[in-house]
Amino acid sequence: MTSDDTPRARAVRAFAERFGAPPDFVARAPGRVNLIGEHTDYNDGFVFPVAIDRAVWIAGRARDDRRVVLHSLDFGDAAEVDLAAPEHRRKHWAEYVAGMAWALAEGGVPTPRGVEGVMAGNVPVGAGLSSSAALELAVARALSWASDRGASWEPARVARIAQRAENAWVGVNSGIMDQMISAAGRAGHALLIDCRSLETRAVPMGREAVVVLDTGTRRGLVDSAYNERRAQCEAAARHFGVRALRDVDLATFERRAGELDDVTRRRARHVITENARTLAAADALAAGDAATAGLLMDESHASLRDDFEVSRRELDVIVEIARAQEGCLGARMTGAGFGGCAVALVAPESAESLASEVASRYEREVGIRPSVYVCTPSEGASVENYQENG
Repeated sequence: MTSDDTPRARAVRAFAERFGAPPDFVARAPGRVNLIGEHTDYNDGFVFPVAIDRAVWIAGRARDDRRVVLHSLDFGDAAEVDLAAPEHRRKHWAEYVAGMAWALAEGGVPTPRGVEGVMAGNVPVGAGLSSSAALELAVARALSWASDRGASWEPARVARIAQRAENAWVGVNSGIMDQMISAAGRAGHALLIDCRSLETRAVPMGREAVVVLDTGTRRGLVDSAYNERRAQCEAAARHFGVRALRDVDLATFERRAGELDDVTRRRARHVITENARTLAAADALAAGDAATAGLLMDESHASLRDDFEVSRRELDVIVEIARAQEGCLGARMTGAGFGGCAVALVAPESAESLASEVASRYEREVGIRPSVYVCTPSEGASVENYQENG
């Protein structure tokens, strides 16, 4: 991709064509891939994602009223939202813009000025790489710039607000991970996030490559079994008399596991063991032991497949193919499941050959051409004054 073909460049160019002048600012928020720690976030547990070098960009300027008017190059249409009285637009990307407007007001964050602009991105939609969180945080960054040039930007607070937009406005009972890593990611690092306190620990990634393996299958979180899994976890927490499964240690679970029905027992076992794996993987990478982190990723996939039952054939196949390649340290499905992406931790010298080989073998076996990305851990949401930086 040349510099003129990047989403940022396309958004800036389209803004100038549409409005007859360069934008005042360019806001950006990245997607993410989670190395390990799946379905633990809404159980107040631990996750270990990286912000990736795929993002949503908004080239824009402030308005004198309280309206948001965004033109999407990727969707080929526009969204217009009244910050004072947002309205639902179901099954449309504008729902996330309206949700952020509503949640910012609910969260006590003033938005005295609206924005107008052009949006473009390269986070695949529905692939489990958090395109919705990237959109939410890019909108929040743009509104923050319009309000006070970003002076009051607080990543953790805005992440909480964006999560509320997703939960209460859009209707997806997601945890905080997607919004938090998009808001607070660090270049070259994975971020261990305590989803209860929102304390973070940045862990250097070393030289290992992160390869995202998009199976070409998609799922809709609202219509999937995601909300059912969350309800099952909440039922297990009530059984143990705790706020969330994060508060149940493995010894307690094993002693009382027989009190649970089979399905609830397996759901709880995944979450409790996944929290332990996530903490161990962060410690391993921090110590430079990528091999151990890779083995823990392998164990995570088995648990998601067998105990949490959120994998599917295509995810299992692409993970198996990746693991068979030279230089692959570990691989697992990533995201909510039911489709989307897997992630592999790979020795740097093997990343490009693994990406090519997995793509060709997966297509032969499944009949779908996957998208495979070698990703670089990137910074979280940001905004730049375009008039100064160009």
